Amino acid sequence: MKYVSTRGQAPKLDFDDVLLTGLAEDGGLYLPEFWPQISKEKMQDWAKLSYADLAVEVMEPFVHECIDRKTLTELCHKAYGRFRHEAVTPIKQLGSQVWLQELFQGPTLAFKDCALQMLGLFFEHTLAKKDRAITIIGATSGDTGSAAIEACRDRQGIEIFILFPDGKVSEVQRRQMTTVDSANVHCLAVDGTFDDCQDLVKACFNDLDFRNKVGLSAVNSINWARIMAQIVYYFYSALRLGAPEREVQFAVPTGNFGNVFAGYAAKKMGLPIAKFLVGSNRNDILSRFFNANDMSIRSVEPSLSPSMDIQISSNFERYLYFVLDEDGQALAEAMTTFRKDGKLPLSNSAFTKATEFFEGFSLDDEGTLKEIKRVFEQNQELIDPHTAVSTAHADSLDKSTGIPTIVLATAHPAKFGEAVKKASGVTPELPPHLSHIFSIPENYKLLSNDLSMLQALVMSEGAATIS
Repeated sequence: MKYVSTRGQAPKLDFDDVLLTGLAEDGGLYLPEFWPQISKEKMQDWAKLSYADLAVEVMEPFVHECIDRKTLTELCHKAYGRFRHEAVTPIKQLGSQVWLQELFQGPTLAFKDCALQMLGLFFEHTLAKKDRAITIIGATSGDTGSAAIEACRDRQGIEIFILFPDGKVSEVQRRQMTTVDSANVHCLAVDGTFDDCQDLVKACFNDLDFRNKVGLSAVNSINWARIMAQIVYYFYSALRLGAPEREVQFAVPTGNFGNVFAGYAAKKMGLPIAKFLVGSNRNDILSRFFNANDMSIRSVEPSLSPSMDIQISSNFERYLYFVLDEDGQALAEAMTTFRKDGKLPLSNSAFTKATEFFEGFSLDDEGTLKEIKRVFEQNQELIDPHTAVSTAHADSLDKSTGIPTIVLATAHPAKFGEAVKKASGVTPELPPHLSHIFSIPENYKLLSNDLSMLQALVMSEGAATIS
């Protein structure tokens, strides 16, 4: 399996190099050269597997030339053995046609653990094999940072720098990052938005001298390995609800589009998914696009669901690549126009193609609180504000189709305890392994939204320079 850049000008790479490279040198994102096709018979066999064993089957075609099956099996069982529930991503029924898949059973209580626990092990294995060191610079709107830190802390050959928007993540999210006492972990609170943090990371990657000097790599979902590992939970829940004989659809709260793109990848591999229901909050650029062909950048407004407080969804480029018939030049021109003008106009034919399997939905803060209350009163289930967007979308659908809707529950409600308590009257409790984070000191640095200051800090803090 080789990987190609969405913009068509970077060299093809194998999995090891894509893992360590992150963003392509032409500014594009890597994708597999082709999608492995999974037959109905094979999916029927997969339905009997545990989550870890299913992960081996789903990911092996993407990595087999670089990681042998025995090693991959060991890594999968090690990664998912850290989850609190034996099913890893358990499924609960909320209504006659609505199901909730809990993706927050990992060590940092967010769906990011499903991929980042694997990513940390992939890094460790590949760096040892190649006798290399890397510097990771990542941006987070809340959950990626803590999951990445937990996956990479104390690992040989890795220095990790996580940027988060100062004052714009929840207290639990911040403390999950800033209370980690590990010499290779560096937390940076940026004076700006998540989009500013993400732009700083991309600027570091686009500075090839700096990138090569520090051995830069990525933990954000620009890294293909993140998307690859997330494909697994789409297969897991769909197979347990009757696929491949039965179609399903997924309601996905998303900001950076990586989570829902992993589902699109599963569909490309043969999983029978009828529709993707893309959930947004008041920062509704994705729902505006899918409902009205309006992808125009507006100012980011803080909300109760901060992980979706985004206007530039970096993984949307991967989807747009297929909408534009895998034309790297057309994709590069479209992205240049988008960043220059703040708008991404698509032709009617391209928009029709883009919306064939996607539908947008948005919910403001008031609606989010009402939805948390509704789900609690009807099901005695506490859900976080991000998940609430998608349960509301699922509840609004016509149930007569008979197609089950699987809502991806992306975070534990305790990560957003104030909002959940305001809506439901109940304070969700953190699991015991995180109860200490309010009683120990934080360690992070404040950073201006300035590329040169970031790069100087990375160099001074001990990034492993590559000679």
